Amino acid sequence: MGRSLHHPSREQLTLSPILEALSDPVRLEIVLRLADKGEARCSAFLESGSSKANLSYHFARLREAGVTRVRLEGPFRYVSLREDDIEARFPGLLTAVLAGARRELRARKRRAAAPSRSI
Repeated sequence: MGRSLHHPSREQLTLSPILEALSDPVRLEIVLRLADKGEARCSAFLESGSSKANLSYHFARLREAGVTRVRLEGPFRYVSLREDDIEARFPGLLTAVLAGARRELRARKRRAAAPSRSI
């Protein structure tokens, strides 16, 4: 029998680990994708260009903070966002973080698309 993964209960969720987990750009990108598209296999994030080891680290940090839940199904791991649990403990937090992250992402894309100006 395979090992199970630890997930903090809703009552164990605390603000500092959640904010720390969401402060990393790679983890924030994972959370944005989960918020927009729902549960996904962990391997689906390999297309982002991160290595498997790097993604495993980020998935673990998100899970340990209580931001995500990882479900084992055969050889696959599925990750989902714990929106209900976070909302119950910290109303409006995830909504505000995701809105800010989306604004930053749009601004980054606009800057990248803008023609560079030479002096």
